[in-house]
Amino acid sequence: MTRKSYIFTSESVSEGHPDKLCDRVSDAVLDAFLTQEPNARVACETFATTGRVVVGGEVGLADKAATAQMMEQVEGIVRDCVRDIGYEQDEFHWNTLQVQNYLHPQSAHIAQGVDRDGAGDQGIMFGYACRETPELMPAPIQYSHAILRRLAEVRKSGQEPTLRPDAKSQLSLRYEDGVPVEVTSIVLSTQHALESQTSDDIRAIVEPYIREVLPSGWISEKTEWWVNPTGTFVIGGPDGDAGLTGRKIIVDTYGGAAPHGGGAFSGKDPTKVDRSAAYAARYLAKNVVAAGLADRCTLQVSYAIGVAKPLSIYVDTHGTGRVEAEAIERAVAQCMDLTPRGIREHLALTRPIYARTAAYGHFGRAPDADGGFSWEKTDLIEALKAAV
Repeated sequence: MTRKSYIFTSESVSEGHPDKLCDRVSDAVLDAFLTQEPNARVACETFATTGRVVVGGEVGLADKAATAQMMEQVEGIVRDCVRDIGYEQDEFHWNTLQVQNYLHPQSAHIAQGVDRDGAGDQGIMFGYACRETPELMPAPIQYSHAILRRLAEVRKSGQEPTLRPDAKSQLSLRYEDGVPVEVTSIVLSTQHALESQTSDDIRAIVEPYIREVLPSGWISEKTEWWVNPTGTFVIGGPDGDAGLTGRKIIVDTYGGAAPHGGGAFSGKDPTKVDRSAAYAARYLAKNVVAAGLADRCTLQVSYAIGVAKPLSIYVDTHGTGRVEAEAIERAVAQCMDLTPRGIREHLALTRPIYARTAAYGHFGRAPDADGGFSWEKTDLIEALKAAV
């Protein structure tokens, strides 16, 4: 039997976290290549440490001259990302850091399968949706993201000039009858400018914004606050800890409230099903819940390298379904072409829309007018209803 009363915790990290900075660079490189050619192949990895950013991986454009031109732009892309995030520290400054570029052409053995419209790799991908928030996301991860996004806004606007880019948040929520009702603990660690600032000083800065973001009544006198619990946090970002692309996959998805197939998203073009099929799975799960077919939905798809058709589709409605899970499985296959090409075309994924996904979650975001976060649309409701 599914538990109805419990405490569940999720964490988020800011755009200035070393791993997230690397995700941002990788996705910005991807966007730059997609701007040149919608069918660009990119698998870009980034490593950041004190005074240095290293970019490597595979890229592919039909035009070799365009490829060479893009290679020359990579250093500028890196510096622009670091500057926008806000790093101007002595040991990690956008203008003085060293950039090393080791991008190279895509493997012909991988390309041969993708060129036949097959999947770029084998793997399993999951999508999830629930009714805990208006965005149909689990509440702990959604509000953990919201806290850090709000702190980034006031930092960048100059409203809170002593905040710095590197930060982490964590929320523990108590559920009654499956509904989040109370914050039992809040953990917030944020980099700051002054050695003299204490944990109490930082709490005084961040607490009003945290209360602003969280639903009314969730914070009580019993809520535990842990703000910069280790004390001073002036040295941060890649100077304080190295970063790598793809190390925050649970932050990127559902905060541990749902399964994860294991593949990272950032830096991968949409021929990689690690990314595109995970987006499709979220899209379908969200539309299932939005259509009223279930209050919770986990959806899994699986692929083999070089094979276009998914090997399996699995749906679990966790006892909340209003129709049989098997009927939903048949319906989603009927309503959406889940081949890699079908996913790219249905969600219009061959556009430069990825740098914005690199922080504060790939899911639970509002669709953008230019096609960003297209997988968050709920435009499949009527088709799903008709199919079941």
